[in-house]
Amino acid sequence: MRLIAALPLVLLAACKPPATDDYVERVEIGASQDMPSAPLESPDTEGALWADSDRPLRLVYGKPGETPLLALACERSDNSSSTVRLTRFAPADPQAQALIALIGNGHMTRLPIDAKWNGRFWLWEMELAADDPALEVLTGPRRVELTIPGAGSVALNPSQRPGQLIERCRMPGQAPLPQE
Repeated sequence: MRLIAALPLVLLAACKPPATDDYVERVEIGASQDMPSAPLESPDTEGALWADSDRPLRLVYGKPGETPLLALACERSDNSSSTVRLTRFAPADPQAQALIALIGNGHMTRLPIDAKWNGRFWLWEMELAADDPALEVLTGPRRVELTIPGAGSVALNPSQRPGQLIERCRMPGQAPLPQE
């Protein structure tokens, strides 16, 4: 009985044509410019902290004496609207786009972030209106995890400093910040 049931499969397999020289030759595909860069390792943030920058209303995050991992800045336009700019100092592919994930302080958010040319490198940057509720993830006193696909995760150690900068940026009536 099993032999009769398997007979159609045997006949079907016999219909497969043999290999010929007409098949396309297999070749190694070279590196393409359209391929993303290899992902970066997540940096060790033990001992990292928020510090004042050389510009007012700008903080940098990282280990003292090393290249910063992140910057958070308040920027104002002529019409008194304020934005918060977040910069992740990690190489980005030209014109790349991603979603940044921020988790901490009882909040979780995903926001669009773009690769921006800073005159020397492509870096990850995003801007949000200072009053955007998505920034609440940075305003609490607890640890925050910041992840950009391909740029690793950065653990932001507990600090009140980012929240203080954001609250100050939200205050109306302050003089515009000096331009770079």
